[in-house]
Amino acid sequence: MNASSPQRIVVGVTGASGALYAARLIQLLVAAEVETHLVVSPLGQRLLRDELGMERVDLAALAGTEAAPPNLVTHHTKDVGATIASGSFHHDGMIICPCSSNTLGAIASGNASHLIHRAAHVTLKERRKLVLVHREMPLSLIDIRNMQAVTEAGAVVAPANPGFYKLPQTVEAIADFVVGRCLDLLDVPHDLNIRWAGKIAPETTCPQPDGKTVCRPAAKR
Repeated sequence: MNASSPQRIVVGVTGASGALYAARLIQLLVAAEVETHLVVSPLGQRLLRDELGMERVDLAALAGTEAAPPNLVTHHTKDVGATIASGSFHHDGMIICPCSSNTLGAIASGNASHLIHRAAHVTLKERRKLVLVHREMPLSLIDIRNMQAVTEAGAVVAPANPGFYKLPQTVEAIADFVVGRCLDLLDVPHDLNIRWAGKIAPETTCPQPDGKTVCRPAAKR
């Protein structure tokens, strides 16, 4: 991609729990005018149904827009001849969010059974950035060895582990922390409130289900 072209990012969504991460990532990529190429695996489609209530891949809903945005392109997971399966298709990075252990293992072993795997392998061989947002725990020794293998091949393993130093009050704020770190890894600008400022506020007011509030001191660092 040249300096005058918009950023181009490939996004894979697989079957590990974490549909909210995927949706927020897509929303922010689209809002940043990034040309976003989306592939959802069959288990990723089930994930969107189970956690977001989508019976099909709804581009407008994922992007948070009234209609499918022109900078969000979708590819079928079985189409291993899609543009993103070729090294001649230039892009600025690929992210799999969430990334299941099955997908991690397929990439680590060189298995290319569908388009997400193939696009990831191409990203590695072309020495482009590949970010894997693994979202399963605990880890087996197989997972750990697969993480080592993909890291040695050039990928970045970015587990969906949110920080709490910004004192998030909602599930969305927790998800935004993870997504903001992912956008940083992809060099996509954003204004999410994730930056460490060197201190935590001395106390915070936390709303409770009964309508009352409690104040707790922040943990000392």
